[in-house]
Amino acid sequence: MSAELHEIRNYTMNFGPQHPAAHGVLRLVLELDGEVIQKADPHIGLLHRGTEKLAESKPYNQTIGYMDRLDYVSMMCNEHAYVMAIERLLGIAPPERAQYVRVLFDELTRILNHLMWLGAHALDIGAMTVFLLAFKEREELMDVYEAVSGTRMHATYYRPGGVYRDLPESMPKYRASKWHSQKDVDRLNEARSGTMLDYIWAFTARFPKAVDDFETLLTDNRIWKQRTVNIGVVTPERAMQLGFSGPMLRGSGLAWDLRKKQPYEVYERMDFDIPIGVNGDCYDRYLVRIEEMRQSIRIMRQCIEWLRVNPGPVMIDDRKVRPPRRERMKDDMESLIHHFKFFTEGYCVPEGETYAAVEAPKGELGVYLVSDGANKPYRLKVRAPGFVHLAALDEMVRGHMLADVVAVIGTQDIVFGEVDR
Repeated sequence: MSAELHEIRNYTMNFGPQHPAAHGVLRLVLELDGEVIQKADPHIGLLHRGTEKLAESKPYNQTIGYMDRLDYVSMMCNEHAYVMAIERLLGIAPPERAQYVRVLFDELTRILNHLMWLGAHALDIGAMTVFLLAFKEREELMDVYEAVSGTRMHATYYRPGGVYRDLPESMPKYRASKWHSQKDVDRLNEARSGTMLDYIWAFTARFPKAVDDFETLLTDNRIWKQRTVNIGVVTPERAMQLGFSGPMLRGSGLAWDLRKKQPYEVYERMDFDIPIGVNGDCYDRYLVRIEEMRQSIRIMRQCIEWLRVNPGPVMIDDRKVRPPRRERMKDDMESLIHHFKFFTEGYCVPEGETYAAVEAPKGELGVYLVSDGANKPYRLKVRAPGFVHLAALDEMVRGHMLADVVAVIGTQDIVFGEVDR
């Protein structure tokens, strides 16, 4: 009796949402031969909110808050690119102190981002403890965001011409409650007794030990290495062809960092190193980001040292691009009118076009801005690093197992706010 011949077909299935940043906004259609990936087709656009189009109908200063919501894990870096683009068109430069404050918060944001990435990436692969430790550290920095801008995430702290306000002289303190005794509260408030700069300084002194703890748990862990070494390998040549930037490019061995190659604000005065990988796999990209956290601490400490001894304005003294002080607005009619007009109508930006890019935690985040001389942009285009990296997902996972897709999504450090915009 002859055996029947059956056609063997690949299996197609939906994958996700696996990564915390892909909470139902990434539909990944996988074509599988057994458990081996033949093709991966990411379906995006599920978080599209029309940010670039909305910017065309709003005054320049009302769009800063939309930038926070693009890559909603590294908020202030998005604002930075947009604010720099406006400043270039206006032909203004923020005061020196404001530039140092911006660099300080850019690096603080980089640590926030990398902690989120590390916790999520490790959790995806199966390491629960790292996630909890990373979020414990992240909470300390969230307090800094809240103290300086009034909100934990979407800060709207950078403004054209500087920053919203100078760093506060004190940090918010815990109060005793039925959950925390006075003794606990005193211990928690110990680091909060000085200024904000003292608080951040204490964090920078303590944080390298936390990074050592992350490395103790992961770097030589054989399960971690089995899940990341030689997974998602991208050669330096291919990384350049695909348009990679940030840790994805540096993990492949290319020392390209806008903070060094095209310095903005006061980065040329900072002493720091650019970590690069060798093999271009998930493990190398992990090591690059871990070292970036250490380098960010170095930069933050240099900024704090400068800010402590150099007081000064944090906003340009040009009444066309800054609102009046609140105390003047309360008792001066002209200032009240100016304040109202400033926030409803904004200011006209000279005709022209510009591209401003920053080294965001995920890569090169650029803003292309076209002005026709009105009080709102003619066109705004955001160059999001995550969009480029996601396009390479298919190439990175082909030939790998189903479980490795999780590791590759994690190593791309992808957030869909900026992908879908």
